[in-house]
Amino acid sequence: MRKLKTYIVEDSQVIRESLIATLEELTPVKVVGTAESEAAATQWLASSDHPVDLVIVDIFLKSGSGLGVLRSVQTLPGHRNIVVLSNYATADIRRKCLELGANRVFDKSNEIDALMDYCNALPTGDTGGVNPTAAL
Repeated sequence: MRKLKTYIVEDSQVIRESLIATLEELTPVKVVGTAESEAAATQWLASSDHPVDLVIVDIFLKSGSGLGVLRSVQTLPGHRNIVVLSNYATADIRRKCLELGANRVFDKSNEIDALMDYCNALPTGDTGGVNPTAAL
């Protein structure tokens, strides 16, 4: 199975390392880069040297926000799947993330399995047909 080149935007080192280990072990993900801030993420993603299949973004970052990353990614050429993984996945935040181009929004506290299912389905294009606003 083809590996998904994945970029993770997460400011917590512990969460980031745990997420990388889990995703690389249980899904077809290969993490090719990470960032802790909006500026670092947008700069890295804007480089044509770094094509990715999947971007996983937290909302609250060391500086800036995941919403800013979503805004920036919208303007970039090429197709990539963008998901938000946050402890702050309220209905309003989910709606805003989807408006800004996120394909899905997952809650860190109880939707890690759903994120893994999504990552496992991406290479085949079958992400379950789940309505991304169903949790609103």
